[in-house]
Amino acid sequence: MAERAQPVSLRPVATWPGTCAALLVALLVLGTLAAVAMRAEGGSGLGAADWSALRFTLIQASLSALFSVALAVPVARALARRRFFGRRVLITLLGAPFILPVIVAILGLLAVFGRSGWLSDLLALVGLPPVQIYGLHGVVIAHVFFNLPLATRLILQGWQEIPAERFRLAAQLDAGPKALWQLLEQPMLRQVLPGATAVIFAICLSSFAVALTLGGGPKATTLELAIYQAFHFDFDLGRAAILSGVQLGLTVMAALLALRVPVGEGFGGGLDRQVARWDGAGTGARIADTVWITFAALFLMLPLLAVFVSGVPGLMQLPTSVWSATWVSVQVAVLSTLLVLLVALPMAASIALGRKGLGEGAGILGLAASPLVIGTGLFVLVYPVMDPVVLALPVTALVNMVMALPFALRILVPRMRQVMQQNARLALALDMRGRRVWALVILPRCRAQIGFAAGLTAALSLGDLGVIALFADPEVATLPLQVYRLMGAYRMQAAEGAALLLFVLSMGAFWLLDRGGRFHAEA
Repeated sequence: MAERAQPVSLRPVATWPGTCAALLVALLVLGTLAAVAMRAEGGSGLGAADWSALRFTLIQASLSALFSVALAVPVARALARRRFFGRRVLITLLGAPFILPVIVAILGLLAVFGRSGWLSDLLALVGLPPVQIYGLHGVVIAHVFFNLPLATRLILQGWQEIPAERFRLAAQLDAGPKALWQLLEQPMLRQVLPGATAVIFAICLSSFAVALTLGGGPKATTLELAIYQAFHFDFDLGRAAILSGVQLGLTVMAALLALRVPVGEGFGGGLDRQVARWDGAGTGARIADTVWITFAALFLMLPLLAVFVSGVPGLMQLPTSVWSATWVSVQVAVLSTLLVLLVALPMAASIALGRKGLGEGAGILGLAASPLVIGTGLFVLVYPVMDPVVLALPVTALVNMVMALPFALRILVPRMRQVMQQNARLALALDMRGRRVWALVILPRCRAQIGFAAGLTAALSLGDLGVIALFADPEVATLPLQVYRLMGAYRMQAAEGAALLLFVLSMGAFWLLDRGGRFHAEA
């Protein structure tokens, strides 16, 4: 009954603003894709280098998904059957890589796994050669860093959804660890792993910043990097359009695969008791779980620690271009956040009031289309009329809005639906409609979700290194692009200082906006 759309007479706010917002988003995404398709008609097809980029994209995405999921299984199992001090903090930190700027994570990984990194220094002590992180294995390591936490959270949720009564019954039947694995854990994994693998595979298909910095050469070029090269080096719009169409097709197929993977029937309901894991009481199980938890913590935390250790000295050597790029990034993030709220709030209200089809469809377009594909379409549309460089920052903010919109809707819609169901009749009884309902009912009760969505958008926008690379002026850059330029100029200490600044700025923006939304509830 909670899912049923409210009658028109019980809608205290109009749904047409949300419909208009959804139409504008759909027009933006589909219009740019149409521009790409029209431009691709004049191309000459894929060359040998393009087919190589396609193969590499599929290979790195497959390996990244498989390694992420394979490593996440023992980590999630250890977290599921262990209770220790700091467990909740560690699980919370598993979400940090999602909002971590990609360029910051890459510098942290280089500091740990690079040729002059901590691991190479340890290997040198025993006479072993340094680690080579550039190439396919470097791209896979970076993707595992970003996606191991996601895979762990998805698989851990599967373990937590097994009712405690199943484990109690297994203990009463004197089922050992092997029998428990076969009866409960393996069936759960067969339900969860395909979906988790498909989701991570789809995410890894869009690999621009990672391949740009860690690819190491033509043999490690993804489709998105090939699109960038077609613009930046060859200015071949026809080839870039064809590659954009291929990238879009892959992403859509991967997204459909992730949505259509069956999830199984589950294990039924329980009494929500705390799960007692007798199968983990042995010494061997304790040691194994400790090793896997320690591995996950070190793998995720060491690169972040390296950013701080190497970045603090670099703060003293930051050129003025970094500070100007910081101001540019702040402007883009503010504009992206405002655009997301202006679009997501009316769309969320429309979806909450039962107008699901268009709103939800427009919302997921950001997941189906790559930022570089949208950027390619906008470039094709703008180029005949004016210099696209003039619109670099507004276009970047606009594309960031489209990319963040699905996450904002995911955050806002459930709470807004609850607020509507609880207060719609009372608001209408008091003759409250339109703006008064927004000001007195919806916004005050959704402040926490609005703050969370705004903080997430700001952090993602501050750390984005994508469309700005297509439109950037040599004199104007965002902070992530400036970090990349410093790396390309081999000014590593300044790049590390700028990366630390970017990390603090992104995390600070997320914390400030998220806490600002929840402040009223904590007061």
